[in-house]
Parts: sequence; structure tokens; C-alpha cells
Amino acid sequence: MFKAVSTNVSFPQQEEQILAFWKEHSIYAQSLQQRAACPRFVFYEGPPTANGLPHPGHCLTRAIKDLFPRYRTMRGYLCERKAGWDTHGLPVEVEVCKELGIHSK
Repeated sequence: MFKAVSTNVSFPQQEEQILAFWKEHSIYAQSLQQRAACPRFVFYEGPPTANGLPHPGHCLTRAIKDLFPRYRTMRGYLCERKAGWDTHGLPVEVEVCKELGIHSK
């Protein structure tokens, strides 16, 4: 009744094939062209976190950050994904300056 499913799947190989297909057929560019006249939604992702070793919370925030643009795209918006900015560098710089006794630049 159903076609047998192989138990020997190479997920990395499958991902490479999918990425090659998307690149070859300009899938992402086509998805943007299809929504060129739609209302815009700009999503600023924000910076990556720099607070220690990766943990499940990092995965959760990445998944949530991916959820909103996908939802808006499915609702018919032209969703622009913008890279965020670094907010971690300044607090580190301030602490280093305090520790080294640097009070001016």
C-alpha cells in the first residue's frame, strides 16, 4: 500500500541536495519576487548571544526568531530579514577599561 522508506538516510547529504536545488532554481529570489507588491514586514534578528557555551536556550531563541518571519511570509507579507547589531561588545569594553584603569579614549 505504501512505498517502503529507507532506514539508511544521510541527512547531511539530503540537506546538500536541497540547498543545491534551491540555489540552482533561485527559490529564495523567486519567493521574494512573488511578494514584491505585498505589504512589507521587516524583521531585525538581533545579535547572536555571547554568554558562554551553546545550550538549549540558544536553539529555542533561534527557532523563535525563525518563526515570526515564516509566519508573516505565509500570511502574504514580503518579509525582509535583516541582520542585527552587536550589543555585547560595549559592555565587555567598559569592564575591560575599568579593570585596566582606562578612563578616556
